[in-house]
Amino acid sequence: MVLALGRKKQRVLIALSILPNLFLAFLLSSDPLITLSPPHHCHLPGPLPSLEVLNASLPWEKGERPGDSRGPSQCKQYVNGSQSAVVDCEAGWDYNVTEGLRNNIVTEWDLVCGQYWLVPVEEVCFILGVLTGCLGLGHAADRLGRSKTLLTSLTLSVVFGVLVCVSPYPSIFIVMRFCLAAASAGVYLTLYITRLELCEPSLRMVVTMLAGLMTVAGELLLLAVALGCQSWRGLLGAGAAPLTLFLSYGIPGVFPESPRWLLLSERSADMTSFSDRRNSNRDVRDDESFTELDSDPSPSSRPHLSFPELIHSRNIWKNMCVLGFTSFISHGISHCYSSFRGDVRGNAPSFYWMYLLSVCAGGSAWISLWATVDRYGRRGILLLSMTMTGLASLILLGLMEYLSETAITVFSVLGLFSSQATASLCILFTAEIMPTIIRGSGVGIVLALGCVGRLSSPLMDLRNHYGYFLHHVVYSSLALLAVLSILLLPESKRKPLPQTLADGEQYRRPPLGRRRRDNVPLLATPNPET
Repeated sequence: MVLALGRKKQRVLIALSILPNLFLAFLLSSDPLITLSPPHHCHLPGPLPSLEVLNASLPWEKGERPGDSRGPSQCKQYVNGSQSAVVDCEAGWDYNVTEGLRNNIVTEWDLVCGQYWLVPVEEVCFILGVLTGCLGLGHAADRLGRSKTLLTSLTLSVVFGVLVCVSPYPSIFIVMRFCLAAASAGVYLTLYITRLELCEPSLRMVVTMLAGLMTVAGELLLLAVALGCQSWRGLLGAGAAPLTLFLSYGIPGVFPESPRWLLLSERSADMTSFSDRRNSNRDVRDDESFTELDSDPSPSSRPHLSFPELIHSRNIWKNMCVLGFTSFISHGISHCYSSFRGDVRGNAPSFYWMYLLSVCAGGSAWISLWATVDRYGRRGILLLSMTMTGLASLILLGLMEYLSETAITVFSVLGLFSSQATASLCILFTAEIMPTIIRGSGVGIVLALGCVGRLSSPLMDLRNHYGYFLHHVVYSSLALLAVLSILLLPESKRKPLPQTLADGEQYRRPPLGRRRRDNVPLLATPNPET
């Protein structure tokens, strides 16, 4: 479609693929706000009790997490004000909300003390929902098409977004959040690969960076909306409601099917119409925009997915395994940096500080990737960012007894920045070297492995962060292994996107000891000879 309509239509479609990221951030990044557990204590009869009354009515005990100091119990109280016996809270809890939402799922359903385990379970189910959506809808994008999968995911996101907002019980909320996470992940994944397939090589990194910054803007807007509405139902509703506007992408001609997928599909009618428009508008095409697709196979020679050929595509599987392993490490170790001070020193910073620090680190990572990746190559920058991730982790673990608070903050920020840069670049790298025929499945697998790494965060919360040091050591060791495995990857800078499995097999690691030029006439092949 882009070939027939020209560069202006191409840029409009790219802009339409970027805009939903602003609201997807509300659905995919809201867990820290809706599950934040504020300070609480047993509800005491009468007016607001003073500090002296609390000290006399509540026993003192050590905090649940390692490093926490002693303080009034959050889950116990003395019987009838006497200090002879201690019982569980009898009349509910009072919450001292100073950060985040005044009304979230923890305060509304009293998910504290004996019911706190439901919070990590919700976080695990949400991540598993994202994992399921990446795998299932990524495969659907390859089989059914990008456009149909996008519309299906958008419709499900709106439906489950409404059902989440009206959930009356925690169990129903957890199930609906799982379904919402799967649908939202499908929207994100389908837009990602469609956006990349609309770009020529010189624009891929710029467009991907703009989409990443749109997500960062959505996360900042999410915090502003949370401070304004103070209700978790209103917060999720503010993310689901605008997605109904994007259902207009289903109107014919508004957001057409990816031309690359059409070139590989079995729909001869669509291909015939597509070819007629391309031939009739050949005089208005831009040179760079259409260099790649001019070399694509004709409709009569469109390849079919051969599962025996897929199984024996060892180079594709090698690239996918390396990038999936790197994505797993980068997503898993990111949590270690954001919670290092609280887990080791017992003096965790405020929620707002950590939230803004994480979001700003993500935005800085995208800008740094934009400034360096097209100049120095995907593989080199991925190797550098993963090395920085491992070094920051080793310094924090090996020298934590000698580091000041400022040094801990600096190395934590460095590790958070480099791990987010690594995670972002892994997805772009995967989308560029996976052939179109399995691009949705390949990117979905790498994103799913990243979700497996993210599971360590709620699982640590479920165990009150015991074993944190061993958890961090394991990820640091695996980060060093990931650095070595990245050397096995090819380079996709200024290369056309592969179409078939045979094209994907040609993406191999360039020689380490020889240098070559990427001359423009050689770009017609997936991986020029060295």
